[in-house]
Order: sequence, then structure tokens, then C-alpha cells
Amino acid sequence: MRFKGRLTNWNDDKGFGFVEPISGGERSFVHIKAFQSYSRRPVDGDLIIYEQVKESQGKFKAVNVTISLDRKPKAAKPNANNKPSSLGSLFTISFCIVLLVMAFSKAIPIEALFFYGSVSFITFLAYAFDKSSAQNGRWRTPEANLHILSLIGGWPGAFYAQNKLRHKSSKKSFQQTFWVTVIANVCGFIWLVSQLASY
Repeated sequence: MRFKGRLTNWNDDKGFGFVEPISGGERSFVHIKAFQSYSRRPVDGDLIIYEQVKESQGKFKAVNVTISLDRKPKAAKPNANNKPSSLGSLFTISFCIVLLVMAFSKAIPIEALFFYGSVSFITFLAYAFDKSSAQNGRWRTPEANLHILSLIGGWPGAFYAQNKLRHKSSKKSFQQTFWVTVIANVCGFIWLVSQLASY
């Protein structure tokens, strides 16, 4: 028997949530892998068609899921929230210039420049992969992994990816944590430079 319900508590990063049947009854757990086919990622509030299976623990899960009236969403119009912040751009560019000057003046080891460049490149690729996964319904990269890459020095690449790929640039909670990792990394960099200068 197939049911029609509304998707609730959907966590797109982890790829699961719950569905509340429209006609009433037990809610069911639903995983991204249960969707048969779709042209976009499911979002909280979607109406879905599904079959209900009772698991050994007595809980229900949804299988053979399809999105009701599934269609590709219209392309979002660009808005001010999707534009890179001028302050963020200025800060990132300034840091990269300082890093270059210090490396070539031998104030810091040249390896530091290569490290920031390499980790930033890897971070950019991680963002590109995550966006591709979101568009094609594959398993997403955990946000914590993206933040760890930023924290260890990949934040310039992350900032470029957010604005070049238009990915994670408008999610407020993600941006708040991202800039915390930036500040933490820069503070660590300043401490390291001060330690090198004392020798």
C-alpha cells in the first residue's frame, strides 16, 4: 500500500528525515537511498509518495519513495546574499598577499606558502565535490569536514569556492562557523610567526 505524506525534519547533509502521512497514522523514517528517482534533492516540506515497512524494533521506515509532482526547481535569481562580502574578499586577498611577501622575504619558511596553497586547493575540490553530490543526489560531505579543512589552512580556497561555486555562501549557521575557523587559523598563524621571530 502506498501513502502520501509530508517530509519533516529533513537533514540534507546526512540524507535522512521523517515523513508524516497526510491521512494520519505513524510517521516513518526516510533515507535518501529510499528515493527511487528524482531530479533534485528532497527538501523539508516536500510531499512524497511511499510504502511503509515495519522494522523489527517496531518502528516504521519509508521505502520506494518518490517526490510528488517532482520537477526541477527554477534557477534561483542572484541576490545580495549570494555575493561575496567585500570585507571578506579584502581580508582574504590581504592575507594571501602578506603570506606571499613573508614567504619570499624569508620571514616564514617557503613551505608555509606551499602548505596554504595545497590545502586551499584540496578544500576547493571538496566544495566542488559536495556541490556536485547535492545536485546529483549522492552522499554529501559532512560540514564538519569542510570546517576542519578551513581550520588547518584551507580557508582561502573555501572562501573562493563558496563564492565561485555559489555553495554554502548563504547558509548563515555555516558561515558563522566558517569565519570562526578563519579567525582561529589566522591567530595560529600569527602565533607561529611570533615564535619564529623570537629565535
